[in-house]
Amino acid sequence: MIEAPRLLLFSEACAGAAQAWAARLGLSPAPLGERKQTLESLLGQHEALLIYDEQGLALQTLERPLPGPVRVDFAGGTLRWRLAHGGGRSEMVAKACAVKKGFVPRVLDCTAGLGRDALILASLGCELTLCERSPLVAALLVDGLQRAALDAELAPIISRMHFQPGEALAALLAFADVAPEQRPDVVLLDPMFPHREKSALVKKEMRVFRAIVGEDLDADELLLPALAVARKRVVVKRPKLAPYLAGKKPSLEVAGQSGRFDVYLV
Repeated sequence: MIEAPRLLLFSEACAGAAQAWAARLGLSPAPLGERKQTLESLLGQHEALLIYDEQGLALQTLERPLPGPVRVDFAGGTLRWRLAHGGGRSEMVAKACAVKKGFVPRVLDCTAGLGRDALILASLGCELTLCERSPLVAALLVDGLQRAALDAELAPIISRMHFQPGEALAALLAFADVAPEQRPDVVLLDPMFPHREKSALVKKEMRVFRAIVGEDLDADELLLPALAVARKRVVVKRPKLAPYLAGKKPSLEVAGQSGRFDVYLV
C-alpha cells in the first residue's frame, strides 16, 4: 500500500486555492515549478503527492515512468462525451437503479469514489446524496463538483449531486432515523474490491486508489443496513467474477463485459 500524500504542489497562479486545500487536508504546500523536473526530483522521497494547477486538484504517484495525474473531471474528456452520446437510461447503472420514464429514484451513493455513476444518474434526473469516507478521494470529488458547477451545461446536473463527507454506515444509520418517505429509493454500493492482477484492464485510477486507499474490508457490513434503509432496492457494483456481497445472492443481476450490478429488491 502506497503511503498517503504529505505534500501538495501548486502552480503559482493557483496559490490561494491550493494553500486552502493543503490546510484542509493537513498537507505541506510547495510551488510546483517546472512539472516534470520537480516530480522527478521527488522520486524516492515521496510515493505520491497532490497537485493543484489550472485544471484543479489531482493525485500524482511518483514512479518510473511517471504516470499521468488522476483527477475528477466531469467537464471534459470521456465523461462529457458519455453524457452527450452515452446510453442514457440504457446505461447499466440506470438499469440497475430502475430509472425509467415515470420513475426517477432518489439515490444514496454510499461509496461515491470518482462520482462517475452518480453523474450518469444525475444526468437522468436523479437526486443523489454522495458519501465518501476517504478524505483524499473526497477532496478530488468535491473539487471536481465545484469546477463542474461553473459549467453552464453541467450546472443543472451537478445541482442534483449533494456531497456528504463521512462513513457510509453513519449515513445509513442517519437515514434509518428519518420517516420512510424521506429515505432514498435506492442505495448504491461500490466497495473497493481486492483485485490482484496488474493487467491493463484494471484502469489507472483504480490501481492508484487501490494502492493508496486500500480495500473496503468492512463492505459486507453495509448490506443489511442498506436493505433496512432503501425504499425500493439496493444496488451493488461488483467486478464480473467477484463474490456476492456478504455472500447474499441478489434478486437479479445487470451484467456487462467486465462488471455487473447486483440488485437486491426490498
